[in-house]
Amino acid sequence: MSTITNVHAREILDSRGNPTIEVEVTTASGFMGRAMVPSGASTGEREALELRDGDKSRFLGKGVLKAVENVNDILADVVIGLDVRDQAAIDQALIDADGTKDKSKYGANAILGISLAVAHAAAEYYDLPLYRYLGGINAKTLPVPMMNVLNGGSHADSSVDFQEFMIMPVGACSVKEAIRMGAETFHALKKVLKNKGQVTAVGDEGGFAPNLEDNEAPLKCIMEAIQAAGYVPGEQICIAMDVAASEFYNTETKMYDLNKSGQGSKTTDEMIAWYDELVEKYPIISIEDGLGERDWDGWRKLSEHLGKKIQLVGDDLFVTNPAILQEGIDKDIANSILIKVNQIGTLTETFDAMELAKKHGYTAVVSHRSGETEDTTIADIAVAFNAGQIKTGSMSRTDRIAKYNQLIRIEEELGDVAVFPGKSAFYNIYKH
Repeated sequence: MSTITNVHAREILDSRGNPTIEVEVTTASGFMGRAMVPSGASTGEREALELRDGDKSRFLGKGVLKAVENVNDILADVVIGLDVRDQAAIDQALIDADGTKDKSKYGANAILGISLAVAHAAAEYYDLPLYRYLGGINAKTLPVPMMNVLNGGSHADSSVDFQEFMIMPVGACSVKEAIRMGAETFHALKKVLKNKGQVTAVGDEGGFAPNLEDNEAPLKCIMEAIQAAGYVPGEQICIAMDVAASEFYNTETKMYDLNKSGQGSKTTDEMIAWYDELVEKYPIISIEDGLGERDWDGWRKLSEHLGKKIQLVGDDLFVTNPAILQEGIDKDIANSILIKVNQIGTLTETFDAMELAKKHGYTAVVSHRSGETEDTTIADIAVAFNAGQIKTGSMSRTDRIAKYNQLIRIEEELGDVAVFPGKSAFYNIYKH
């Protein structure tokens, strides 16, 4: 029997020591699916609402007992009796029960926990790996990793405004080789930083968080590390950045205030010109959230200027929301969307966003959050939908490595039919 008979949520801890929610869904035949919900540090204004308790006497107000209670006492009754195989109907029932645009009544974390656990339970019911259950017989493309090796912005206590500097092993022949290349470059970077007298403490996502002098310094260090690891920048390993510009965009002055690095304030046009210089100087293949989520006019200019050269990813801009993505498509803004399941709150809506992106020639980059767990669902999602790219942190911290290890397992299971796209993952831009 595939009928849902039990739903149970509990409060657990994420990789930052903050509470998050874990949900278990059980069927009449005894199959159980479990999922843990991630949490972001830099969040888009239009993300679905993550429900926190606000009780300062417990976990500094970050408890999720309300969300847990909403699952156990309210939402469980919504899905018990439904067929675990009918993901879309279950997700719609949860959306209807909440009744708000941002899932703020019961919490997107509560709803997502059930949605993901349902998928895991259904995969167990069919005795299939999650990626195969979700993606069907054509799920075979492993993603090129975006590996966050240097942290700045809200992810680190440093003098760098940009949030993430990542490496992408586009010249690898397999995901296993890509992970090896990333690990070797990560260790080479550690030596580079030590030689410069920098600390090698890591940020939320496992990347180093040195106190470098400005926003270009990380790029120089990464170039040095790629070469020290024995690889050719631009051919074997490219660079990606998550600027997270909404974090330092002043909505009143419409300026970008680079306060952490002390590099002053820049206009939208100055930011675009700066990116143009960096792209010419370094093998940058992708820039995420290069401008603020409210700066749509600026995004249009950025897309016109760099959209044929590099991948321009909307994270805070689109918040995994199909309606907002459609608005961006209509206005020719960006050429890629970051996919974070907890930004939208259900698996079905996540799939809708990915399908819409591909339909219009946008790439879709499946992503973790800065607050993660040992849950590896996003690795399976990336393969299930042949996304071609995944952003899941650095080569340290088990909460990040768990996803890479899952990708290695999936690739091994797929065997000869496994595809690693390399640069062809960037199918909508000219080759760098």
